[in-house]
Amino acid sequence: MPVINRVADLADEVTEWRRDMHAHPELLYDVHRTAALVADKLRAFGCDEVVTGIGRTGVVGIIKGRRGGGGKVIGLRADMDALPIEEETNAPYRSKTPGLMHACGHDGHTAMLLGAAKYLAETRNFDGTAVMIFQPAEEGGGGGDAMVKDGLMTRFGIQEVYGLHNWPGHPVGAFAIRSGPVMAAADRFTIRVEGRGGHAAHPHKCVDTLLVAAQIVVALQSVAARNVDPLESAVVSVCSFKSGDTYNVIPQHATLLGTVRTLKPEVQDLVEARISEIAGSVAAAFGATAAVDYARGYPVTFNHPEQTEFMAKVAETVGTGVKRDVPPQMGAEDFSYMLQERPGAYIFLGNGDSAQCHHPAYDFNDNAIPYGVSLWARIIEERMPAAA
Repeated sequence: MPVINRVADLADEVTEWRRDMHAHPELLYDVHRTAALVADKLRAFGCDEVVTGIGRTGVVGIIKGRRGGGGKVIGLRADMDALPIEEETNAPYRSKTPGLMHACGHDGHTAMLLGAAKYLAETRNFDGTAVMIFQPAEEGGGGGDAMVKDGLMTRFGIQEVYGLHNWPGHPVGAFAIRSGPVMAAADRFTIRVEGRGGHAAHPHKCVDTLLVAAQIVVALQSVAARNVDPLESAVVSVCSFKSGDTYNVIPQHATLLGTVRTLKPEVQDLVEARISEIAGSVAAAFGATAAVDYARGYPVTFNHPEQTEFMAKVAETVGTGVKRDVPPQMGAEDFSYMLQERPGAYIFLGNGDSAQCHHPAYDFNDNAIPYGVSLWARIIEERMPAAA
């Protein structure tokens, strides 16, 4: 079915908002310009209440239905922050801030939710309350957790919550979703290896820290390959190896940094334990030591079955198709904190043949805007239908 006619009329205006935000990216919680723009527009739309400063720099807009609220309270969430990447597009609206860009489409997410807010504030063709959630610091800052801890769910009485992310490589207008784990938990580890430094010409008098750390990197690949059930999912990636400063000194220290992605708590526990055991044992075998600092990050993004089915059905009415069994993605998402507090679901919207997220040539596809705005509008109207 086609997108909502009024939403199609708003598409050019929403695109202008999106491109303005794209040109002015902001990091983590320092989304002051973006948050102010969002709050100003929500007030101009006639939202019943606009609250700033939730989760430090988050913004919430309240839109009540025909009967002035009551009934269900549904939250819709978009993220506002950008990434520390130098943009490599030739777009006329490319980033004006060196070293920062919207490389994950959060500008598009925010613009689409603003478009839905304008439509819903105009029409109010529902009975209940729509809570428009604009979140900072998704990219590693845990802004979703911060907003929850700041009383987001209880203060506004949210009963269900829904989120969306663009998906490069998937056709524009097409959606994808699954019930249960849809994105992974994301943990971090630091391994500090200490050997015995010395002159590179006399390695027999040293404990070669570089050699030890390299062996640990190789051994850690056995965790996913040989410790985790082949039918389960786990990623162990060492992403940074720092040691030494010159060509003729065996260093005393080495530091490894990495990430772990899992979909189940029991697998997460197993991987954490094995990393510590392997690092310590390998180091000891060479006469070195290894200290592991393992930090759990974003939890698994878990789609609740009832809300997943509802969201998929709504997507079918506004998009070109819905893939209901999309494989879980091993990326992470701090919308997971909101789904831990309230039932809801998270869906992907096709971004077409674009560069992948977090790539310097990525750009949000403005042709996806009418589909995203229509999805948000229909979720409110169909989950809280107006009485005849």
